[in-house]
Amino acid sequence: MKAVLRRKLFAALLLLASAAPISAASLDAELLDIQQAWARINYSTAPADQKATEFAQLATKAAALSANQPGRAEPMIWHGIALSSQAGAKGGLGALGLAKEARSVLEASLKVDATALAGSAHTSLGTLYHKVPGFPIGFGDDKKARKHLESALRLNPTGIDPNFFYAEFLLDKGETALAIKHLKLAQAAPSRQGREAADAGRRQEIATMLGKAGSAGR
Repeated sequence: MKAVLRRKLFAALLLLASAAPISAASLDAELLDIQQAWARINYSTAPADQKATEFAQLATKAAALSANQPGRAEPMIWHGIALSSQAGAKGGLGALGLAKEARSVLEASLKVDATALAGSAHTSLGTLYHKVPGFPIGFGDDKKARKHLESALRLNPTGIDPNFFYAEFLLDKGETALAIKHLKLAQAAPSRQGREAADAGRRQEIATMLGKAGSAGR
């Protein structure tokens, strides 16, 4: 009987330990691992369906980390980013449910900390509102897209991502001169430690978009 009780107590202690919040250093390491995995998937040459599967796995990992850190917005943001990336890789109307879930997670993260990850939730929400079809198919909304993208820029005016995604939005709206300005700001953005692969991939996208913007401006 005592042996059974000891085993039950040990199992309970293990469960409590696994549910306990991890340290700040461990959280940073987990987030960096998710960030680097996202870059590897996003900039790989794998087929879209494979990318969708890998983004789904990454979203599950980020969701588990978020559940273990209820007071932190950073894992919530990466959960939302992974879901939106999965939606992008999946494509079509079947991706709309994922996009809605990503929007919900990102909006929830703003309530926890709107400044987390230098305003990345605003960048991701702005991109969702820009790229998802509008009513009656989806929730796309240019006014909301601009609002979130500009909020991200106020929080991180020299960042590579907020300038790139704002420029992409502007170029689609025909605001070519302003788009070029923000593409050049994105191009000049400081490198991010641990995010070398993501920065390299983004800089290639910036160069491609600058060429597109230059052609549109002529």
